[in-house]
Amino acid sequence: MAIEIIDPTNRRALIEFIRMAWRVYRYDNHWVPPIVVDYLHFLRHEKNPFFKHAQGAYFISRDKKGQPQGRIAVTIDQRYQEFHGTKMGAFGFFETVKDYAVAEELLNAGREWLQEKGIEAMQGPLSFSMNHECGLLIQGFHEDPMIMMTYNPPYYQDFLERYGLTKAKDLYAYWFDAWQEVPSSILKLAEKLQKRYGFSVRKANIRRFDQELEKFIVVYNEAWEKNWGFIPLDREEMIYMAKRLKPLVVPDLALIAETPQGEPVAVSLTLPDYNQVFKRMRGSLFPLGILKFYFYSRHISQGRLMALGVRKNFRNKGLELLLSLHSLEGGRKKGYHGGELSWTLEDNQAINSFIERLGGKLYKKYRIYETPLKPLST
Repeated sequence: MAIEIIDPTNRRALIEFIRMAWRVYRYDNHWVPPIVVDYLHFLRHEKNPFFKHAQGAYFISRDKKGQPQGRIAVTIDQRYQEFHGTKMGAFGFFETVKDYAVAEELLNAGREWLQEKGIEAMQGPLSFSMNHECGLLIQGFHEDPMIMMTYNPPYYQDFLERYGLTKAKDLYAYWFDAWQEVPSSILKLAEKLQKRYGFSVRKANIRRFDQELEKFIVVYNEAWEKNWGFIPLDREEMIYMAKRLKPLVVPDLALIAETPQGEPVAVSLTLPDYNQVFKRMRGSLFPLGILKFYFYSRHISQGRLMALGVRKNFRNKGLELLLSLHSLEGGRKKGYHGGELSWTLEDNQAINSFIERLGGKLYKKYRIYETPLKPLST
């Protein structure tokens, strides 16, 4: 086997890096192929504003015949280091055939690259941070992944732990039956709190997308500031992420809560589970991918509540409940049979118990691993 570092400006090499995953999942019915052109744009350092405050490297493993056997990306986020005061590097986009020697070789390559940069610990899988797809699936292999959630073979857990990586944090995903009855006590509480504080919840106006995005930015960086692993998003990154998501956003499922004076205090975003569509597109937009997208988008049967945040001065006033109930109503209008609430931190007892009171069932777990890195001898 041989490890090759990929030139991030080489389009052909990046496509090979992306398509390496097809070797791992060719017989896995639950895997959802990524849209190659979207991943290509995301990985290119000159296109993704994440790399204005980060650096990274991509590695691919080949067998004696030159065939790709695995891949890994490693990154160093200067903003993470400044925010958390630690020299932490990340690994992600990790894929390998069922051969521990390949996994070990890839992890060694990433580890050594980070050590050469003076990094003292490695964490992952993070592709590229907690603001992006993250975590290794360790429970819940019986279901397809939801939009923007990770998926991997069960043997990855054994490989990472055999290498010496240890648990840093688990992430939870909950399933919610859209048509189960919400307890009357919860509905009464929501009505009481809305009358007391006068908050209103409205749909995002997609025609005023830029203005609505500004409100989301205000809430996002304040609402998630104290979360484990959080990294603030600057305006350019938020705009970049929003443009990726804009074609997928449904107004009934993108909600903004405001005070009577119109001040944004909380937001939530539920996306239709476009993975049901992407699975049929097989990673390609052309020649038939676009047609498949528009046709199958009309038949999506579930969604993922991927973000719900409340500004710190407006917490414990029922906003989480109001946004959850409005999201449920929006999903029912779309005819969804259910949806996923993900992800939450395993030790966020407040939000996890709240989800369970609403009827959410814990059905998937993801894990972030970490390991200290010894300085390279000089």
